[in-house]
Amino acid sequence: MNDIAKPLGDIPPAVVDENGRLCGFVHSVETGAAVDGPGVRFVLFVSGCQFRCLYCHNPDTWKLHNGAPRPVDDVVAEIGKYARFLKFAGGLTISGGEPLMQAHFVREVFYRVKKEYGLHTALDTQGFLAAHLPDDWFDPVDLVLLDIKHIDPAKHEALTSKPLQPTLDFAERLVAMRKHMWIRYVLVPGWTDDWNDVERHADYVKSLSERAPGCIERVEVLPFHKMGEPKWKELGLKYELSDTPAPSTELAERVREQFRARGLFTC
Repeated sequence: MNDIAKPLGDIPPAVVDENGRLCGFVHSVETGAAVDGPGVRFVLFVSGCQFRCLYCHNPDTWKLHNGAPRPVDDVVAEIGKYARFLKFAGGLTISGGEPLMQAHFVREVFYRVKKEYGLHTALDTQGFLAAHLPDDWFDPVDLVLLDIKHIDPAKHEALTSKPLQPTLDFAERLVAMRKHMWIRYVLVPGWTDDWNDVERHADYVKSLSERAPGCIERVEVLPFHKMGEPKWKELGLKYELSDTPAPSTELAERVREQFRARGLFTC
């Protein structure tokens, strides 16, 4: 295996404790998740994110050191308590924050649970930092939950504070690697519900699917909610979407149908 502590461009360096153990900053864990990959998942939420999405429901994960430092050995051992069940019922998903902010730690956890327990693994990411990682970093990743926040570059940057192109470049790379993907799209009224934008988004996902048949397993249209608004207030941050309603059932179904019209499985 490659040296897990080598420099990775803009990705922060590996964290090692006083005993020389590789560590990561963990925000929280969920042991029975049913929405972050196939089956029942152990979800490891790590801290650190370069995006500042207006609808973010976990702004407390933005700063790397907001998480608790935990050695890889301890995290893998905790996952191991559930491994027998997870191997047949689901697997491990690493989410955030943005997992690639802690690429050394995340890759080692994936590598270890795959080697020691044979678990299905999923990475929930927007891919912004992926260009700094070699292809073999993704070897222990079975599924990528890829968040494409918006298909229009200007609107994407207004919504997230970061450019769109690195995410699209990563999507193209995943196609070349024939990695399985779930495309995630948060439906925010007034921001991501424009008919023409959704048409362009659906066309783009269809093009990925055509170049890698079977790799785009589904498109998840995730309705916007404001459950994270209290966290913004606790952190002294202005929540710009206070007056934005949740999307109606009809709107959500219209957007899903736009993807389905391209032959994409949508939920």
